[in-house]
Amino acid sequence: MNKLNVKKGDTVVVISGQDKGKKGEILNAAPADNRVMVKGVHMITKHVKPRKQGEAGGRIEQEGTIDASNVMLVCPKCGKATRVAHQFVDGKKVRVCKKCGKVMD
Repeated sequence: MNKLNVKKGDTVVVISGQDKGKKGEILNAAPADNRVMVKGVHMITKHVKPRKQGEAGGRIEQEGTIDASNVMLVCPKCGKATRVAHQFVDGKKVRVCKKCGKVMD
């Protein structure tokens, strides 16, 4: 099982691909597939059929998943995209900003 340096609710910036430079919040993380879903990034069109009488079908836009290696965590203190270090604080493993040293968990 893969370990991700990002998790649901984190703010990230896309560092490669068609949406490079966009910032957004992680809506869903799938460590087994090494993929994340970021709000407003990689919008895909899904065709839906009406399931109930009176319900409208059509095309809806929703976020698709992108590879976790294409996003970088944004530090809440310094506001920069940063790599993540891991340290033990009070016997608990936490994520730490490589640029300013702030604990992110």
